[in-house]
Amino acid sequence: MTTRLHLSRTARTARPASSLTSVPDSLPAGAAPRLARRPKAGLRRGWKAALIASLLPLTAAAPAFGSPSVANPAPDPNKAGLMEKKLVPDLIGTMQKLRIPGAIVSVTMPKWGTTTAALGTDYLGSGQRMDAAEHLRIGDVTRTFTGTLVLQLAGQHRLGLDEPVAALVPGVPGGRHITVRQLLQMTSGLYDYAEDSALNQTLDQHPDAKFTPQQLLAVAFRHKPYFAPGKGFHDSATDSVLLGMIAERVTRQPLQTLMEQRIFRPLGMKDTRIDDGAAIPAPNAHGYQYGPNAAGLTAPVLTGKDAAWADWSAGKPVDMTTANASWAWAAGAASSTLADLNRWAPALATGKLLSPQMRGQQLQFAKLSGSAGAAGTLASSSSPASGTAAYGATGYGLAVGDYAGFVGNAGRIPGYSSFVAYDPVKQATVVVLANSSRSPDGTVPAAELMKRVAADVFGG
Repeated sequence: MTTRLHLSRTARTARPASSLTSVPDSLPAGAAPRLARRPKAGLRRGWKAALIASLLPLTAAAPAFGSPSVANPAPDPNKAGLMEKKLVPDLIGTMQKLRIPGAIVSVTMPKWGTTTAALGTDYLGSGQRMDAAEHLRIGDVTRTFTGTLVLQLAGQHRLGLDEPVAALVPGVPGGRHITVRQLLQMTSGLYDYAEDSALNQTLDQHPDAKFTPQQLLAVAFRHKPYFAPGKGFHDSATDSVLLGMIAERVTRQPLQTLMEQRIFRPLGMKDTRIDDGAAIPAPNAHGYQYGPNAAGLTAPVLTGKDAAWADWSAGKPVDMTTANASWAWAAGAASSTLADLNRWAPALATGKLLSPQMRGQQLQFAKLSGSAGAAGTLASSSSPASGTAAYGATGYGLAVGDYAGFVGNAGRIPGYSSFVAYDPVKQATVVVLANSSRSPDGTVPAAELMKRVAADVFGG
């Protein structure tokens, strides 16, 4: 059984707080949209008390939280009231601590359906609440679309997973020794252009700058590889951009067209697309980031007194909503909605759009380690900007991560962070979307919120 929020789908962009009193066209005059089923008065008072007790003191730039929009789960003696009594207060506490303006958190389980919490604000200073129907950028989750396309083409024998990249894209340094499989598994060793300091300075100074895939690869190819092909692991936007180019060259079709025909339309994902500019479809949430991109390349994750100082001195976050996403392209330029991602997570993890052979290839996870280890273990050389390898994955397959049994991907792009995954054993889907890409202490907001979900819902 799936319980849903009753949300107005009218287009909504940045609005002054005074416009919140307007009535959507879809509702009768004088009516207000129903965001969730209201609990009985006694339960409501108890829930509010628990929620207030969980809140941390607000800092100057932190959003003020009203009553969150929560869709109650179907009755289940083991999980009844979990969102209201435990998870929501913990999520809000984390959001206050990390100054996350807004978040959408959704958990789907067979026994209790889909439960969604829309927390905080989609536009700082406006008084607007986050809406579960809004579009947000999803960053590195984009690579799961790109990887699926390439695996589909491999399943149709239009390319080979062990085919050298040089046969598909000329001009790649060492391309004769790098395979398509290694691009999918982030083991090519090619430098990640997203870590180039000059590029990040350009993104800071000219957020509206537009890039072509060729320009992005030129940035990467100016640097030496991290390691020989297949000898390590490194999160790399370069690998995903090359995969996007391969898909376009093999099919002679644009990447967006391929994704629409092969992924979005078959799954009914009506609100997902690759953004090659600054626009995000309406309704959308503003995206925020603490600190410039260039500084984030070397900034460590802070703890204790250092984190407290960073929080106190952070000031206001930068609004990254209109930053051009073209620099991320096949690696991270997609925008989507909760509804679409709830469709995508189980389809990705179960290989719904792949042949059985390609699904088997995709889910051959290599364990990630901070140092070289036994056979089947990939040494990780992720940069401080990326945090832990693949944003916390314990293993990595072909364009998909293993997060303690959840199969999917985490991601971020300036202004936004995300986590989208499905556990085939538990038959559980988790989607976390935050309109913040980096907190003052250097942590990735969506990844931190996912930790609360894992602890409260799954005991992890």
